[in-house]
Amino acid sequence: MMIRPARPLCILSVAAGLAACSAGTRPGAHGSTLASPSSSAEGRPDAIARARADSARYPFTDADVAFMAGMIGHHAQAVLISTWVPTHDADPAVQRLSERIINAQNDEIGTMQRWLADRGKPIPAAKPMAHDMPGIDHSAMMMPGMLSETQMKELDAARGPAFDRLFLLFMIQHHKGATAMVTKLFSTPGAGQDNTVFKFASDINVDQTTEIARIQRMLFEFALKRASAPD
Repeated sequence: MMIRPARPLCILSVAAGLAACSAGTRPGAHGSTLASPSSSAEGRPDAIARARADSARYPFTDADVAFMAGMIGHHAQAVLISTWVPTHDADPAVQRLSERIINAQNDEIGTMQRWLADRGKPIPAAKPMAHDMPGIDHSAMMMPGMLSETQMKELDAARGPAFDRLFLLFMIQHHKGATAMVTKLFSTPGAGQDNTVFKFASDINVDQTTEIARIQRMLFEFALKRASAPD
């Protein structure tokens, strides 16, 4: 059997400068545009057959499953806070960023759900981790970059320029967490060899690294604008 060579994460950083930026609800009063859970693998024999063929060539690991399942909830929080933007008096540039995040990450949630379904794995709901579960150590549950309950409340209470600044800072934190999850995946022996997982994780690393740079420029431009504004 041919052994597939490992693909180190360091090659991904080379692509970051070449990639286009990826783009990203609040339940209740603001409605919901989070991706709904993908349909069951039942009735998808072709997809299941392809998944099994891929797995025979490049077996997936528990780390792959954990990454895909965990990233669903991670993306869901980014989508959630992005849907607050229109109701929090955000700058038009922040609104455009949030629309890209909603569109791109909802699509990616669907990809992750299908991958899990085709391999007979449980499909997590596309929603952020609940903070109100009794007896749960939330600090242990939190994935890298996820906003805490306090941060979520702080962001929701802000409006206008204050919201813009917090949203951008928190999205940098969130994106850095996603790239940390990719780093952990590729540093796990045997993980990241499945074709879909490798491409998907590589794309996340490039797209979110690129978007962090864009958000940092937005923060700088907003700071210049505030500094030049008349008293």
